[in-house]
Amino acid sequence: MEQPIFGQVITAMGTPFGADGRIDEEGVVALARWLVANGSDALVVTGSTGESGTLSDAERRLLWQRVREAVDCPVLAGATTNDTAHSLRLIEDAHEVRADGILAVTPYYNRPPQAGLVRHFSAIAQATSLPVMLYDIPARTGRRIELPTIVELIERYSNIVAIKDASGDIVRLAKLVAVLGDRAQVYCGDDALLLPFLSLGAVGIVSVASHWAGVGFQALIDALKGGEVERAARLNRVLIPSYDFESSEAYPNPVPTKAMMAELGICNGFTRSPLIDPPDELRKEAAQLYAELDIALKNEGVELVHE
Repeated sequence: MEQPIFGQVITAMGTPFGADGRIDEEGVVALARWLVANGSDALVVTGSTGESGTLSDAERRLLWQRVREAVDCPVLAGATTNDTAHSLRLIEDAHEVRADGILAVTPYYNRPPQAGLVRHFSAIAQATSLPVMLYDIPARTGRRIELPTIVELIERYSNIVAIKDASGDIVRLAKLVAVLGDRAQVYCGDDALLLPFLSLGAVGIVSVASHWAGVGFQALIDALKGGEVERAARLNRVLIPSYDFESSEAYPNPVPTKAMMAELGICNGFTRSPLIDPPDELRKEAAQLYAELDIALKNEGVELVHE
């Protein structure tokens, strides 16, 4: 397995808010440092888990700046929207606060054709010297980045170096890894699919459950890289409850993450509407999950980091 350009466990970081709905800057710093201490090699800031759809441009910039100042690891800015011109303005801000890379999501809602995606991502790649990770998540955007489009983009632009694949399509993943070769790296964008993605050539994961289980993800990846297939499978089974917890119809991502971080005392659990704040029952579920995860990982020789 090739060396991952951004490390093997990247956390899609949630955004701490106060009860008044404003960004909790102390919570942002605390959360970023917690994540790095608990197995994150890099952080994506203002992605969908960070409730980017509710953030102003000034708030995005503030978050990138605070996280960049707080931690010594790559910080990828979720600096694109479904508006190409708006995306280019955000990329300027990402440059100014010294982000280390750009996470470029497929334009959502307007569902452009593949030619439109080529034009959009080409404009982004041309607007920055930073490495770019394409983010393919058709369940949220309504449009997938087709393989020929990806190939065309990486052949044109050397700074498109990675793809976060959250399509859930294992068959396509195998084809994607084959056609990319060593020209760009694939990161799994769905926690529950990490093991099969790694088996087919993904180099790591952009994760939600790594908010609390980062060391478990690191151990799983290390086990598979080291040829310990049975251990990797056991660690995957240990992580299944976290996969189930991180999002559901009743409590979609990032509501469970907010519950967990609040229960662990890392930051407040508030969200912005139209999401809801985690109820007490979800916080109790989070506490139980963490306690059981702690025991299960210890049985595999993996220690969670406690403050």
